[in-house]
Amino acid sequence: MAGIKVMVIDDSKTIRRTAETLLSRRGCEVITAVDGFEALAKIADHQPQVIFVDVMMPRLDGYQACALIKNNPRFRDTPVVMLTSKDGLFDRARGRIVGSDRYLTKPFTRDELFEAIEALI
Repeated sequence: MAGIKVMVIDDSKTIRRTAETLLSRRGCEVITAVDGFEALAKIADHQPQVIFVDVMMPRLDGYQACALIKNNPRFRDTPVVMLTSKDGLFDRARGRIVGSDRYLTKPFTRDELFEAIEALI
C-alpha cells in the first residue's frame, strides 16, 4: 500500500486521526478534510486514488460530495467508500445511486479499511 494517496473526509476529528494513523503506518499518503466543501478543493490539488467519505456531515454531506466527485469526468473513476454508522438497506442503496464503490460501517476495523483499499486499487 506504500505510496497510495488516500483522502479521508469526516467531520469527526477522531475518525480522521484514526484513519490517518492506520493508513500512514501502511505507507499511504493521507489527505484529510472536515467536510465536502474542503474535500472538493483538495481533491483537485492532490488527486487521491481512493476517497473515504462520511455520510453525515454539515454543509455538504457524503452523498452530495460523492455525487459531485463522480459527476466530474476527471474523478469519475476514483473509488469512493462511504463511511457511516447507518447500515440500512436504504442507506446502502442511496450510496450506490450517487456512485459509491463500497460502504463501510463505523466503527470500522483496521482490516476493513485496508481490505477496502486493496479491493479498489
